This record gives sequence, structure tokens and C-alpha cells, in this order.
Amino acid sequence: MRLDKYLKVSRLIKRRSVAKEVADQGRITINGKVAKSSSDVMEKDELTIRFGNRLLTVVVNELKDTTKKDEAENMYTILSEERLDLEN
Repeated sequence: MRLDKYLKVSRLIKRRSVAKEVADQGRITINGKVAKSSSDVMEKDELTIRFGNRLLTVVVNELKDTTKKDEAENMYTILSEERLDLEN
């Protein structure tokens, strides 16, 4: 499954267009490698996503084409979530 679609379906990012933009800016890695929006996501992959001053690391549990809001959280497990200090 494409990275941008996975992020939208899992509700890690609300809109696919935003997911594509974040990925194409190089702010997402899959297993330590910078990923583009068209990169393939597989089960057990580790995603690291940088949103503004937040760094979120998750493991992909399952892939689904569609999901209900309640079930979206089952698609991943959060490994770590940290705030980045962006002060100069």
C-alpha cells in the first residue's frame, strides 16, 4: 500500500494530500530510510513521522483499504512520541 494512503486510512494524518506533502518533504522514514508518498508500506515496517515539533514512531500492524474510525488505531502501535526543541 502507498505510504500516503496508509497514513490517511490509519488516520495518522487526516488528509491524503497532506500526507503526500509531508512525505515528499522528506519528513517520513520507513525503517530508517527517507520515504516518498509513493513508497510501499508493509506490515511490521517502522515509520517515523515529523510533524512540526513532534516526532512520532509507529510500527505498522495491518494494512486495510478502508477502516472505521474506531478500528484505525489497530493499524499501528505507537513506539515513541516526543517533542522536538526547535529553539535556536
